[in-house]
Amino acid sequence: MNDFRIIKNQLSGLSFAEQYRFLYQTIAVLCEEQGIKDPFSYARSKEILAAIELGHTVADEFSGADAIDENGEEVEYKSTIDKRCKGAYTGISVQPTWEEQVKYLREEKLLKYNRHFYNRFADGRLVESWSLTGQQVYDILLPKLEKAYARVSTLKDPRLAASVSWTEIKNNGVRVL
Repeated sequence: MNDFRIIKNQLSGLSFAEQYRFLYQTIAVLCEEQGIKDPFSYARSKEILAAIELGHTVADEFSGADAIDENGEEVEYKSTIDKRCKGAYTGISVQPTWEEQVKYLREEKLLKYNRHFYNRFADGRLVESWSLTGQQVYDILLPKLEKAYARVSTLKDPRLAASVSWTEIKNNGVRVL
C-alpha cells in the first residue's frame, strides 16, 4: 500500500476527476503495451490483477479462459468483493435437450478448465484465492443447473445460472492465497 500513497502524493492537488482520468488512461496504455485487451471490460481488471498475483498469464481473448496457469493450462476465475469467496456462473447458453446441455457444460463451460479460482478482492487487492478442480465445480453445479434447466421456459432471461457458495468452496477447495 505504500506505493499507492506515493502515487497519491504525486497526484495531490488534482481533482478526483483529473486523478481518475490520469490513472484510467495510464492503466489503458500499460495494458495496450502488454497486448492485453480492454482492462475495463467486465471483471477484466480483476482477472489481470489475479493473474499477476497468482503467477498466471492473462488470456488473450475475452471469451473462454480467463488466464493460463503455471502449467500452461487454461483456468477460470470468479471474482467477488464480498466478505467470503463465491462464484456465480451466469449467462450459460441453453441447449435444446438436457443431454446436449450436459455435453456443453462438460466440454465448453465447466470441465474444459482443470482449475477454477475463486478470488476475493478488498481495497483494490486480491486478498484471498481458492481453487477447485473442474470436476468439483461440475459436480457442485450440475444438480443446480438441472433444476434451472427444468424452469428455463418460464424465465424472462432464458439463460442458465448457478453459484458455488462459500461453504462449497471451503469444503471442497484449496486455499492458494
